[in-house]
Amino acid sequence: MKKTVVLALLFLQTFWLMAQDKINWYSFEEVVKLTEENPKMILIDVYTDWCGWCKKMDKDTFTKKVVVDYVNDNFYAVKLNAEDKKKKFTFRGKEYSEETMARTMRVSSYPNFVIMDAAMENITQLPGYREADDFVASLDKLMDTFGK
Repeated sequence: MKKTVVLALLFLQTFWLMAQDKINWYSFEEVVKLTEENPKMILIDVYTDWCGWCKKMDKDTFTKKVVVDYVNDNFYAVKLNAEDKKKKFTFRGKEYSEETMARTMRVSSYPNFVIMDAAMENITQLPGYREADDFVASLDKLMDTFGK
């Protein structure tokens, strides 16, 4: 019995630690509600399923602790599939699919990171693959300019 309890506790602790090492990705609808309750800038990762550089960002950049911590501390993060016509949501009284939202944000290359302020207005885009340190430096520069 004691072994079972100890194993269960170890499993829960491991699960909790693993959960802390990932970016908290939200849906677009969740971020709308979250910014109303607690305003924060938004980082939107616009990707496609066929994009090799997008997959490399997921595997290499988004798994680095410095990126995970920086994004989770400063942004609400959203993944948006630029070719998904099925996922629908309402934003400012209009219905969008992920595809139509990506087009509305004028994203034309992947990966692309759309930055919105806490009022959910587009500030800028950061196109292309970035290594962890460069990605954090780019986000930090934006926070210095727009996040205060």
